[in-house]
Amino acid sequence: MSERLYKVRLKVNGKDVEAEVPSRQTLVDFLRDTLRLTGTHVGCEHGICGACSILLDNEPVRSCLMYAVQAEGCSVTTIEGLSNPDGTPGVLQDAFCEMHALQCGYCTPAMIVASHALLESNPAPSEAEIRDAIGGNLCRCTGYKQIVQAVQLAAENIAKGAK
Repeated sequence: MSERLYKVRLKVNGKDVEAEVPSRQTLVDFLRDTLRLTGTHVGCEHGICGACSILLDNEPVRSCLMYAVQAEGCSVTTIEGLSNPDGTPGVLQDAFCEMHALQCGYCTPAMIVASHALLESNPAPSEAEIRDAIGGNLCRCTGYKQIVQAVQLAAENIAKGAK
């Protein structure tokens, strides 16, 4: 007997998406396996590591803790949606590269997603506010210092008009 499928309609990275999904398919699996948006990483699958963070209606959420059907009618932004329209890296992505804020890169998409949400609501965050915003994402390589510096650099560049 095959599992019943449910229709889901949502906007992903600005594009309307409609698909039929099993009721128990997580949002991260839908994004990666169905839509082939593999920038969102699967880590612990328990909501602890933050590697699967995406923006749901502009708020960071862990997509391993949601079912795809729960995203019905929502707007989802993944790391792929934070690039410039021509596909080049965005301001945050450039800052992460410039400040060497990545090593293995596994946490990087989620760190950028969390940092983007922070800068959207607070264009000039303090170091403590940056650390709080990225605090739900584990990084085993950088020690966070370069990540904080990258967010500070991005904030400065955005204030100067960088896109």
